[in-house]
Amino acid sequence: MTQPEASGAMSFLEHLEELRRRLIVCIVAIGIAFVVCYVFSGPILTFLLRPLRENIFKGGDIVYINLTEPFLIYMKAAFFGSIFLASPVVFQQIWAFVSPGLHPHERRWALPFLIGGPLLFIAGAAFAYIFLLPMTTRFLVKMGEGFRAAITLRSAFSFEFYFLIGMGAVFQLPIVIFVLARIGLVTPRFLIRNFRWAILVIFIVAAVLTPTPDMVTQTVFAAPMVVLYLVGIVLAFFAAPRSGKERGRVGETRK
Repeated sequence: MTQPEASGAMSFLEHLEELRRRLIVCIVAIGIAFVVCYVFSGPILTFLLRPLRENIFKGGDIVYINLTEPFLIYMKAAFFGSIFLASPVVFQQIWAFVSPGLHPHERRWALPFLIGGPLLFIAGAAFAYIFLLPMTTRFLVKMGEGFRAAITLRSAFSFEFYFLIGMGAVFQLPIVIFVLARIGLVTPRFLIRNFRWAILVIFIVAAVLTPTPDMVTQTVFAAPMVVLYLVGIVLAFFAAPRSGKERGRVGETRK
């Protein structure tokens, strides 16, 4: 598909065609990554379940009920790995779809998005895997003391999947705030003034992302989001236009 001129505007159908093309590239990238990860689905699943095994081994086992359950979980483990493996391509396609609608001074921030996005996604999942997941698992297992756990393979994997993917998405908050502040949609003063509303939104988002309905897991999700919001405020101070001259230049590029 030929790209429209920078000075021209894309029609609605052209936007849909561009979105379709970007989605196809993302699906192909994830599909290729899935094939690679399926070869290593066993080690991936063992790695993912390690925090749960270490915390429930003395009090129970990870079992499966349906005959096809292990096969499906290995498939899901491969899909989980493919999301991380293909994340640089996905972020690049997101930027390629959005950037034609941005002004030249806004496109200069492609590098922080393309590099910071995948790195923060992986960092969020790693933070959940190393710190939050063991802590949450120990608490939940402790609540079941006096009973023998028989955790199903499906429930164990689902718990970890949503936990790690959710935290990876949460860690995108600083870079989102940074980009929005740089292009002038938010300011540090606005973020500080609406901090209490941000706390409310954070807990609502945490309630949606958490794999279990308990308040402890919700708080475990919400606490890093509050810290990341504060980090975003600091980044907004560096990203926001510093002077009237710079704001004038920004305004001129928008004309």
